[in-house]
Amino acid sequence: MGLADRHYMREGRRFAPLSATVILMIVLAVVFALQCFNDVYLQKPVERWLVLTSECFTRGYVWQLLTFQFLHGSPWHILCNLLGLWFFARFVENVLGKRRFLIAYVGCGVIGGALQGLLMVLFPAHFGPGVYGASAGVSGIFAIFVCLLPDNEIRWNFLIPIRADVLLWITAGISLFFTLVPSARGGGVAHAAHLGGLLAGVAWVRLGWHRDFVQLPWEGLFNRWRRWQPFESRQRKRELVRAASVRSRQWREASPDTVTDLPPEEFISKEVDPILDKISAHGIQSLTERERKILEAARKKMAKQ
Repeated sequence: MGLADRHYMREGRRFAPLSATVILMIVLAVVFALQCFNDVYLQKPVERWLVLTSECFTRGYVWQLLTFQFLHGSPWHILCNLLGLWFFARFVENVLGKRRFLIAYVGCGVIGGALQGLLMVLFPAHFGPGVYGASAGVSGIFAIFVCLLPDNEIRWNFLIPIRADVLLWITAGISLFFTLVPSARGGGVAHAAHLGGLLAGVAWVRLGWHRDFVQLPWEGLFNRWRRWQPFESRQRKRELVRAASVRSRQWREASPDTVTDLPPEEFISKEVDPILDKISAHGIQSLTERERKILEAARKKMAKQ
């Protein structure tokens, strides 16, 4: 296989990978279709275990804090949430990255669901028997969007231009009012779940978790756990580091001109592939001057072919 046949040396990709936002939208649509199919043909009581109910807290059905976020009650219900994801989540995903975006979305949904669920336990007559929908997570993503772009103009209901931060205050005010005054005139909406999602989204940005160099709380715990490993494990790692430093010194002593004289297959496997792995793990800014020269030499080889 020549250099030109390698996927990372080609000019571009034919099909770009789907974003997490689009994948999430597809999953929500598929789950809704399965709900409809079950309503007509299977008629199994599966939603009774997946919808968020007071039993999440009274009987330990904690999985409902996750599963309720994927269920919807009507085409209009799911359409509103899909539109919210389409308009706000794509930008948020670009800022946070795919992994942190998904954590933020699910986390905001869990916080919103927890607030709604606790009120269902405390005031069952006012907060209904069950809740479902992605709107708690979508509300959190909307709040993150506004915190990042507060001056951005949004077309409310596709018509009315309004500043993003003003719309956030309006939305939060409505959710807070109907959480404190759970009237039936609230439209059968889980306002407490919306409020919890909004607050979680604002907190996400206030804590700086939208910046990839700021550790999430459990990442810090994991790093501390690694430092608590037994002495033998730490000693073994020190030996590996010393061995790696010797190999890297030998690498630096070889000039790029020397390694490019290797046969093409050996050049790619020994020189180019490790550099590309390093870019994937740590970014292109982590490359040394020698590694940059090797990549440039690889491009020249491909151009000659």
